Amino acid sequence: MFEGIVNARDLGGIKIGNKTVKSGLLLRAAHLHDATDRDVRRLVEEFHLKRIFDFRSVPEASLQPDRDIPGAQSISLPTLDLSRERQTEEAIPEETWIDLSKHIVRLSFMKMFQKKGLELYPSLVVSEFSQLQYASFMNLVLDTEEGAVLWHCSQGKDRTGMGAAFILGALGADRATIIKDFDRSNDAYRPLVEKLCADVRAAGGGEDEEEVVRAFMGVSVKNFNHALDLIDINWGSLQGYLEEAMEIGPEECLRLQERYLE
Repeated sequence: MFEGIVNARDLGGIKIGNKTVKSGLLLRAAHLHDATDRDVRRLVEEFHLKRIFDFRSVPEASLQPDRDIPGAQSISLPTLDLSRERQTEEAIPEETWIDLSKHIVRLSFMKMFQKKGLELYPSLVVSEFSQLQYASFMNLVLDTEEGAVLWHCSQGKDRTGMGAAFILGALGADRATIIKDFDRSNDAYRPLVEKLCADVRAAGGGEDEEEVVRAFMGVSVKNFNHALDLIDINWGSLQGYLEEAMEIGPEECLRLQERYLE
């Protein structure tokens, strides 16, 4: 979709019931640090981008700052509660996340990292800190009356994918549609994941270690389904979760549907 922006896509064209998400308004991607001049021009002239939501931590974003997009407001909404991780001594240095592919084979053998892979999506669902950041995101999307919005993290797959799930849920998408969009990130990262899984096997690893690679270098649909199950068990449905955890109720969902569906 873009020259220098990885794993970028438009939610436009996704079918929801008898309607379709409008094109050119809801964009998800990896970071904008490597956006080319042509990418920037397209975001300004073709998409009329108005708001950029950065789900990365502040230290993480400072290592690979987004390019400036004229006319677009950049909003930092870090969705991971790093303070909690530091308290439990489970924080991973931001430098490691920036070039995770260099470290992931070694990390895949660590029980702590295997645990992180399993808990990443559920933690985003149950954390009040994360809920607040995503609620701000949803309300600011509601507040954007013209032009496109774009949300991203580092690789545009986990934190970004969760944001897309909330948007699609508010638009009325069913579970299969939400999972299909989430899984598309694996298309962008499949060659890298396959290579790293081969490296893990060569180092003596098995399914548990390969699952770490799939979770952190691609996306784990299995773990994402677990997070959706958690929502259903505790909030009844994704719509119930949006209303109770984020105060995005039927009225707000209807406004989003009127704006973004055709």
